[in-house]
Amino acid sequence: MLVVVPLVAVLLAGGLWTVARDGGSPAPAATATGAPVPPPDVRAVETILRNRARAVRERDRAAFLATVIGASEAFRESQRLLFDNLMRLPLESWREETASPVPAATGDGGATLKLTLRYRLRGFDEREVTRTRYLTFAPGEGSGWRIVGDGVRNGLGDDADIWDGARIAAVRGRHSLVIGATGGLEEIAGRLDAAVPRITEVVGDRWARRVVALVPADDQRASALAPGNPVTNIAALAVSGPAGEDRIVIAPGTFGRLNALGREVVLTHELTHVATGGARDGRTPLWLIEGLADYVGYKGATVPVRSAARELAREVAAGRVPEALPEAADFDGPDRLPQVYAEAWLACRMVAERYGEDALVELYRAAGRRSQDAALRSTLGVGTAGFTAMWRDYLRKELG
Repeated sequence: MLVVVPLVAVLLAGGLWTVARDGGSPAPAATATGAPVPPPDVRAVETILRNRARAVRERDRAAFLATVIGASEAFRESQRLLFDNLMRLPLESWREETASPVPAATGDGGATLKLTLRYRLRGFDEREVTRTRYLTFAPGEGSGWRIVGDGVRNGLGDDADIWDGARIAAVRGRHSLVIGATGGLEEIAGRLDAAVPRITEVVGDRWARRVVALVPADDQRASALAPGNPVTNIAALAVSGPAGEDRIVIAPGTFGRLNALGREVVLTHELTHVATGGARDGRTPLWLIEGLADYVGYKGATVPVRSAARELAREVAAGRVPEALPEAADFDGPDRLPQVYAEAWLACRMVAERYGEDALVELYRAAGRRSQDAALRSTLGVGTAGFTAMWRDYLRKELG
C-alpha cells in the first residue's frame, strides 16, 4: 500500500492468511463461489512469474502474453496494455514475486495469490519500488498452472500505478521523468527542470535533484495513485511510497485549469517537498513544510501578495487577523484552505525577508529535530509567542 502524506498545492494558484497448517496444504482465506481449486503449485507459479519478468526484460511481447493465454479476452487485453506501457518506461528492473504461497482467495475460477511487484526506474529510483498485486491461477493441461485473471473477481484490488488502464507516454527531462496518459507532458517536464535550480538555490544541493511525475488520465485515477487523499480542488500532490520513492501526482483536471503561473507555482511547490523530504516528514510543523514550499514556489513571481493571498487579505482587511499559526488540522478542512496556505506562506516569507533564506532553511531543519518553540529560539532568537505576534503584525502590514 502506498503511504501518502497529503502535501497539496491548492487551486489558487493481507495478511489474509497468516498460518499454514503443519504438514499440509494451506487453506484459502476467502472462498468465492463454487468449489475451490487446490492451492497452486509454488514452483509452477514461480516459473510463470520468472517468464513474465524475462519477457519484460527482453521486450518479448509474445512471451509475456503467452503467460495469460488461457485468460479471458478482457484480461488478455489489459495485459497487452500493461506490457506495451512497460515498454515505454526506462525500467531497470521489473519482477513479480509471491508474497505468500497461501491463496488470498479461491473459487471455481482459480486461486488468487498475493504478489509483490518490484521495479526500478533507471536513473530515478535508488531502491526497488514495491506494489501489491494479485493474479489468479488455475490448473491447466496436465500438471501445469496458468494465469486466468487478477484478483478483482474475489474483491482483491491491486495497488494502483501509472500504467493501469490507459496508454501512457514518458518524457525525460534533464532532471525529470514525466509519465502520463494526457498531453502536456513536455511542458511539465520543462517546468520541473526549470524549478530544480531555483529550489536548490534556497534549500541547498543535498537532495537528488531529480523527480518522477505521474499524470494519469483523470482526477479519479490521480486519487487512486494517492490513496486516502481525494484530489478535489487539488492540482498536485507529493507522495512517498514504502520504499522511499518520491512521486509528484498531478490531477489533470484541476491542474489543467491553472494558468501558466499557477502551474509553475504548483510544480515548484511540490518539487520543494521532494527536495526537503516533506512527504516523509512527520515532525516538522505543517505550516513550515507548506510555507517553505509556497515561499519557493512564489519566489520571483510577479504576482502581488494581496492577489496571491486574496482570501486571507479580505479577512485581514476586515479585522480578522488569525490568532495563531496554522495547526496541522487546519490543512485538512476545505473551508479556509487558501487562507491557511497563505498564512503559512507569509510566515516563511517574513522569516526570509527579516532573517534571510539561510535562516528560514535552518529553522525548517531545526523544527524537524526539536520542538517548534526551541527551533524558533535557536534560529531566530524568539519563541512561539513572540514569533506569532511578529507574524500577525506582518499580515496587517502586507494585507491590511
